[in-house]
Amino acid sequence: MREPTKQSATAAAAKSNEEQTQEIDPKDFLQFLTSQGQLVPLGDVPIPKENPMKPEVIKLGQTLYFDSRLSGNNQRSCASCHDPNQGYGDNRPTLKKIDGATGARNSPTIINSGYYKTNFWDGRAASLEEQALGPIQNPNEMNQTLVELVKELKGNPGYVKLFNTAFKDGITAKNIAKALAAFERKIIVKDTPYDRFLNGDTTALSRQELRGLDLFAGKAMCVTCHNGSNLSDNNYYNIGLNTEDEGRFAITKEETDLGRIRTPSLYGITHTAPYMSNGSIATLVEVIDYYDRGGDSHPNKSFFMKKFMNPIGLTDEEKSDLLAFLKTLGGKPPVYTKPELP
Repeated sequence: MREPTKQSATAAAAKSNEEQTQEIDPKDFLQFLTSQGQLVPLGDVPIPKENPMKPEVIKLGQTLYFDSRLSGNNQRSCASCHDPNQGYGDNRPTLKKIDGATGARNSPTIINSGYYKTNFWDGRAASLEEQALGPIQNPNEMNQTLVELVKELKGNPGYVKLFNTAFKDGITAKNIAKALAAFERKIIVKDTPYDRFLNGDTTALSRQELRGLDLFAGKAMCVTCHNGSNLSDNNYYNIGLNTEDEGRFAITKEETDLGRIRTPSLYGITHTAPYMSNGSIATLVEVIDYYDRGGDSHPNKSFFMKKFMNPIGLTDEEKSDLLAFLKTLGGKPPVYTKPELP
């Protein structure tokens, strides 16, 4: 996959050293960002035509999401690893397998997952509907066959009624996926100070947060991969993590994809620690330090990081400013609770 090119300097970076000591004019800065087109307001979540957001489908999806009977041992639900009170993750470095063993990857948050073009760290699911069925069938996660799950649900009169209300053809594996995906598309963070700023409220960000955004879009080069409406370019990169995770290579079998993972969105970021696909970084402060030094030494580390981020050379003040901006992206994720199960 083609590497991104180095970003052009931001308005502040183009100024003289003397001018850089002055405060950023929010109106001019917003106009500059708008002209660049890389950072744009987050719109409505894309809805597939074959799965419109019907209330009865969303209700069914929420019910399924919290029901541990979807797993083979009837003890693990979707919410077990994607807990609403843990930023729709599990606050663990990596997945706890159904047998109690430690998994290889971090449980990614569901926040804004409906905006991705692919799902999972390696992008193996082409849609949120496809993603929804993956953990159910995975022997390390929920360890349930779809045939058995459909059979169990059909034996529950309450679920029969819910499915018949939501879908003409009742209980099918496809409809389980549709219901879960519809509910997950409701888990959105978008009304952040950053969004309000991009939408024209030039008072939404503090002076420090503005400086952080300027760094994000310029010197720190975060925008290279974290761009677009969901702050993810939907591409895959090897950011240097010293891990044996094959990443995208497991899907494509292309050597250049070894260790590459999809760029995650930054929305809800203050709620989703620890960070990285292997959960190896505990805090945002450490994330900034990681990228500032150019990452670790994986042999397939992306060219851009080796060429332009080795190291970046952020000052302590700049790191503090960047952190202040990143915190504006946390927002307030909707906290859905477990409904009465049939």
